[in-house]
Amino acid sequence: MAVPARTCGASRPGPARTALPWPGRGPRPGPGARRPPSGPPRPLLLLLPPLLLLPLLAAPGASAYSFPQQHTMQHWARRLEQEIDGVMRIFGGVQQLREIYKDNRNLFEVQENEPQKLVEKVAGDIESLLDRKVQALKRLADAAENFQKAHRWQDNIKEEDILYYDAKADAELDDPESEDVERGSKASTLRLDFVEDSNFKNKVNYSYTAVQIPTDIYKGSTVILNELNWTEALENVFIENRRQDPTLLWQVFGSATGVTRYYPATPWRAPKKIDLYDVRRRPWYIQGASSPKDMVIIVDVSGSVSGLTLKLMKTSVCEMLDTLSDDDYVNVASFNEKAQPVSCFTHLVQANVRNKKVFKEAVQGMVAKGTTGYKAGFEYAFDQLQNSNITRANCNKMIMMFTDGGEDRVQDVFEKYNWPNRTVRVFTFSVGQHNYDVTPLQWMACANKGYYFEIPSIGAIRINTQEYLDVLGRPMVLAGKEAKQVQWTNVYEDALGLGLVVTGTLPVFNLTQDGPGEKKNQLILGVMGIDVALNDIKRLTPNYTLGANGYVFAIDLNGYVLLHPNLKPQTTNFREPVTLDFLDAELEDENKEEIRRSMIDGNKGHKQIRTLVKSLDERYVDEVMRNYTWVPIRSTNYSLGLVLPPYSTFYLQANLSDQILQVKLPISKLKDFEFLLPSSFESEGHVFIAPREYCKDLNASDNNTEFLKNFIELMEKVTPDSKQCNNFLLHNLILDTGITQQLVERVWRDQDLNTYSLLAVFAATDGGITRVFPNKAADDWTENPEPFNASFYRRSLDNHGYVFKPPHQDALLRPLELENDTVGILVSTAVELSLGGRTLRPAVVGVKLDLEAWAEKFKVLASNRTHQDQPQKCGPSSHCEMDCEVNNEDLLCVLIDDGGFLVLSNQNHQWDQVGRFFSEVDANLMLALYNNSFYTRKESYDYQAACAPQPPGNLGAAPRGVFVPTIADFLNLAWWTSAAAWSLFQQLLYGLIYHSWFQADPAEAEGNAEARESSCVMKQTQYYFGSVNASYNAIIDCGNCSRLFHAQRLTNTNLLFVVAEKPLCSQCEGGRLLQKETHCPADGPEQCELVQRPRYRRGPHICFDYNATEDTSDCGRGASFPPSLGVLVSLQLLLLLGLPPRPQPQVHAHASRRV
Repeated sequence: MAVPARTCGASRPGPARTALPWPGRGPRPGPGARRPPSGPPRPLLLLLPPLLLLPLLAAPGASAYSFPQQHTMQHWARRLEQEIDGVMRIFGGVQQLREIYKDNRNLFEVQENEPQKLVEKVAGDIESLLDRKVQALKRLADAAENFQKAHRWQDNIKEEDILYYDAKADAELDDPESEDVERGSKASTLRLDFVEDSNFKNKVNYSYTAVQIPTDIYKGSTVILNELNWTEALENVFIENRRQDPTLLWQVFGSATGVTRYYPATPWRAPKKIDLYDVRRRPWYIQGASSPKDMVIIVDVSGSVSGLTLKLMKTSVCEMLDTLSDDDYVNVASFNEKAQPVSCFTHLVQANVRNKKVFKEAVQGMVAKGTTGYKAGFEYAFDQLQNSNITRANCNKMIMMFTDGGEDRVQDVFEKYNWPNRTVRVFTFSVGQHNYDVTPLQWMACANKGYYFEIPSIGAIRINTQEYLDVLGRPMVLAGKEAKQVQWTNVYEDALGLGLVVTGTLPVFNLTQDGPGEKKNQLILGVMGIDVALNDIKRLTPNYTLGANGYVFAIDLNGYVLLHPNLKPQTTNFREPVTLDFLDAELEDENKEEIRRSMIDGNKGHKQIRTLVKSLDERYVDEVMRNYTWVPIRSTNYSLGLVLPPYSTFYLQANLSDQILQVKLPISKLKDFEFLLPSSFESEGHVFIAPREYCKDLNASDNNTEFLKNFIELMEKVTPDSKQCNNFLLHNLILDTGITQQLVERVWRDQDLNTYSLLAVFAATDGGITRVFPNKAADDWTENPEPFNASFYRRSLDNHGYVFKPPHQDALLRPLELENDTVGILVSTAVELSLGGRTLRPAVVGVKLDLEAWAEKFKVLASNRTHQDQPQKCGPSSHCEMDCEVNNEDLLCVLIDDGGFLVLSNQNHQWDQVGRFFSEVDANLMLALYNNSFYTRKESYDYQAACAPQPPGNLGAAPRGVFVPTIADFLNLAWWTSAAAWSLFQQLLYGLIYHSWFQADPAEAEGNAEARESSCVMKQTQYYFGSVNASYNAIIDCGNCSRLFHAQRLTNTNLLFVVAEKPLCSQCEGGRLLQKETHCPADGPEQCELVQRPRYRRGPHICFDYNATEDTSDCGRGASFPPSLGVLVSLQLLLLLGLPPRPQPQVHAHASRRV
């Protein structure tokens, strides 16, 4: 008979614990908080007012359904557990596969992974690899110093006297606007032929070097031509290095003049926009050219600094920040009468990418007002540098002051803070074209071992914000051999397309003297560098003996990973290093913080920890045991770690020699090989083989069918003991082919899958075999053919029991189309072997459930049926409990997995939502499960994500940073000869030509890769089972719309069985838990908070910031403009009219413009 209609406010009988406060009726727990159940179970009747008890009393002769009792739902849960276990025992074949392994015990050996020996061997191999590069570096640096010392400077050298390969020649010849084409300078450029080289991922010429010269440097200048002249001799050294070590990749000399000479020659990869590459701004050059820096940048924002001058300062500060690396510390402040930080950072912070981004954004908000107060600016800067309670570089200390000029020399400040030792260098920058006397600025720099620079226009910014490195290099040069130490960089993207690399760097010094008895030269000539591809280092690590969840990683002194399976930047910018902290590559906890600190300190160690790991598809979090072992890599700044799950202590190694290797026949003739042939698939099931590098000549393919075809063709020619193949991989593959075939023969072939509503059965192995039965099921198989990269495989190894994996559904995508396609749910479990007291898990087996059929079966198992008869009806005079089959209009019954994703439901309309996060299906119920500790939330940040560009903000019609004079200013004659008037006049002149300065920055041109996506930070949220294991009843208290629910974990599975009353009132719609990735507009966790608790790091162990013999007399020279407005206007007009504008150069305000 029909179930009586319920109305809002009707009570629901049944046992319950204390009512949960509904969001909106009281305070909710904060993010990440859990509300455990409180108090002992109490009968619901005691909680309800008397009037609400009336509906519980059924009228005489009327039928009534009540919410199921707890023992009833526990009975349903046991039936579900028994059904799942029965199917897996029959079809999974776990026990049978164990027997098959034991029956074939003579075909394999059990090997042990000894963590300490393993990690020490790999560290030694990496050390040997890098040491070969170090020897090549030293030969190059010594040769460069000798060549330059022997070179004779030529004042009258001409372009036609120098013959070299200009790496940008081809690109510039294709550019009709290129100035070099117009000047005809290509007469001295070689034309080379190139051959494709897979090691370089590029076309190269091994007979020549290539030269790259920055766009804003004139190639025909005397300095550049002399540089090209003496560096030509390096070509033979490059070639000899390669002869001694054919594995060498790019060998590069970056000159302090901006010239880059690299080997082998290859055309420059010119960007679509203007090429701003300058070797002196590359991370590897900066690291090699100077010791770490503590820098305070102070910017004059007094009233005279307005318009173009303020724009120049903002751009200059941004360019200055780009000369800093992660070994440096920085803060930026603005000053007029008072000094204050431009950002939320109140002290020196690490100059990493995210902190520099905060500075750059903050600098754009600087506004000019007030009067100049150098004293306030310098006192602030010295106080910052004297703060010893914070983490900092503790090496070079410097103050960079940007101003338009002033009269005060603030000698009293220097006497108080810096003299007589002068431990802080002062660099002053006169910005803009003005009529101030610059002598005080020169004096400040010269009196404090610094340098004075002038930045009159945009074109002078890049060169003048990086030349301070020459001054910092003086103590290194004077230290001589002591400073000749190889340093290894962070990971970064190679500008020539090699991918992710690290670079060994060695400074090159000028050994010449100005004359007999003169002081030693203190100029750095440049930096020598040799690249090492990360892939070459990875090849030295064990690939497949560690199992699917074991791995090797390495970190540097900053805690950034050099190697890690999670180092996968989605976008790379060759101008910035790839800096992923070890604690961001994994889910952070206290144990990992200790491991990281010990590794940075160069210690050895071993520790077993319980920790959280994220699944490969980033939908789940598992709590697992891991063994960490680590050792330092000698002669480097790196430390190497090994992570092993306890079940990966042992692994199988095929031993086929007795039966196979004596027969010198192709592998295709071996017995078990026939089961890899597609002709066997119909009877034995479809085989996917992991796309591994079994042999050197095996052609890779993303299509597994094609890859299998390539493999079979190669095996027709290769013998089992061939030297070109990896015997471990090859023999294990063949072993697992035979073992999984025997599983088909003993278990799967004689079973009727349809009887149990199964779409497929499968087995996957460490050896790289995935066998899916029957063959037709392979058409719908979407899992990764590499078991080590398949989420179901890795999670099954880490979890006991049966792991359910519903199809992945995104909330933004359309629901599953059940009518046109059969949807399956994977259920898998690991096969654990115990051989001679050694335990290992070499395989995973499972079934694929038919969603629709199992949804119907689910309803029957969670019902009051006692046999396979018709559903039990409630008689006219009886009182019955609701069940999931008969009462599906009133009762919601679901299975949810440990990540909170819907697996099965008794609601037909929810079948197409299987695989979605349950909050998207029933937000009210999912929130209650979370609040009752059935689920725990884990939040983390992905710093390697790629995002679409953000739309430009509406900046309004007013130009940015434009100074607007008052009427009084216009009427004042003195104003017309002031810097403010001149600044306004500059704005007008520049606005006529570079009108984009007065507009909001438009989006990048469509079609540009950089405009389509950029690196960003994504917040990830995963849920996993909490502390509640028992059966549990509760009420969702929502005023007149309360809901009863019951939840219980299913034993030996990753499932939660939930029974709940269906919501009848919209008032119960409240908070919604989110699981999908969300973009963090502020680039992740608040940077201002993070810098207050910086992570542990160490800088380079040696510092060169002082030498008693340093000559500081060369400290910059300049002359102030005479106070003649006419001359200034004439010069500016000549400058502007002499340069034709490029068509619509739409660039950001902080980017460099060539003038």
